[in-house]
Amino acid sequence: MSPDGPPSLAATIRRHGLTADKRLGQHFLVDPAILARIAAAAEPLAGVTVVEVGAGPGGLTRALLATDAVRVVAVETDRRCVAALDELAAAAGGRLRVVAGDALALDRRELAAPPTAIVANLPYNIATELIVRWLRAPAGLVRLVLLVQREVAARLAAAPGTAAYGRLSVLAQWAARVEALFELPPGAFRPPPKVHSRVVRLTPHREPPVPVRLATLERVTAAAFGQRRKMLRSSLKSLGRDPAALCAAAGIAPARRAETLTLAEFAALADALERE
Repeated sequence: MSPDGPPSLAATIRRHGLTADKRLGQHFLVDPAILARIAAAAEPLAGVTVVEVGAGPGGLTRALLATDAVRVVAVETDRRCVAALDELAAAAGGRLRVVAGDALALDRRELAAPPTAIVANLPYNIATELIVRWLRAPAGLVRLVLLVQREVAARLAAAPGTAAYGRLSVLAQWAARVEALFELPPGAFRPPPKVHSRVVRLTPHREPPVPVRLATLERVTAAAFGQRRKMLRSSLKSLGRDPAALCAAAGIAPARRAETLTLAEFAALADALERE
């Protein structure tokens, strides 16, 4: 940071008239203690560039700049917030790059050289899509620290046989070690959302725990959980293969339902599909 430091978060919000825009799913975090705690969950960051998605007025950005991260790349689609972030960049001594754009339209691999970490207060309406996209290309990622809706956090970390267990659980746990960290109540945000939020940390595996192509695993889980109340003998028909033969090849009873299968069993189904 420059010797004078950046303007305070509160002053920045006032000067730029930064009220949260519901159309963008914005809920600003302004409590310095909470912001520091989220940044700490992403550490160690020595030698790492942090890509922050949905930087807003720059509260979490400030906390990330206080870590040992080599650089912070702040992605924000709201032009009002981009102007506020540009002020922060001017005081950050070259450690902050501001990218004006939609995270759904950007390739995070083009934003920063590895090793990288992703830290984000994700809009609820695009959280799952972004998470799956990042997990499809984990090369160079050391960790993801994400603030998401409590129900999304539950789905990411869910075990087989639980109500929250689904396609996202399988894909996330194939790609990364998932840790559900601390919860934030609605009152921590401005304005308060109608739901609780939770911070999760995903640490990509060096090697997948089961050897199967992710694209095939995605096909199998999409079919199985697309009709989760049905037995595999019915739900897997959308794969265009004989479900009974697939299940037999994987050593799985076709009368079982998707939510009872472990990651290894889904991998066995994906392997059987590839071998047909």
